[in-house]
Amino acid sequence: MLAMILAAIAGTLGIGACIGAGLAAIGAGIGIGKIGASAMEAIARQPESTGDIRSNMIVIAALVEGVALFAVIVCLLAMFV
Repeated sequence: MLAMILAAIAGTLGIGACIGAGLAAIGAGIGIGKIGASAMEAIARQPESTGDIRSNMIVIAALVEGVALFAVIVCLLAMFV
């Protein structure tokens, strides 16, 4: 009986971890897409500041990727711990 309950809990954690990792990846993709779209719009409005906009876009995209990677790692750790 106890073994069945523990197996059910482990399965639920695995499903939750997979859903969490997927949501983190989708959220990062949407965020980076919005960053890119906004940067292209800003460059179209002010072409003389292309370098500044591009460097800021890269920094922000790297921060979003870092948060997404952290979320995926936490989800995977939740599955195995």
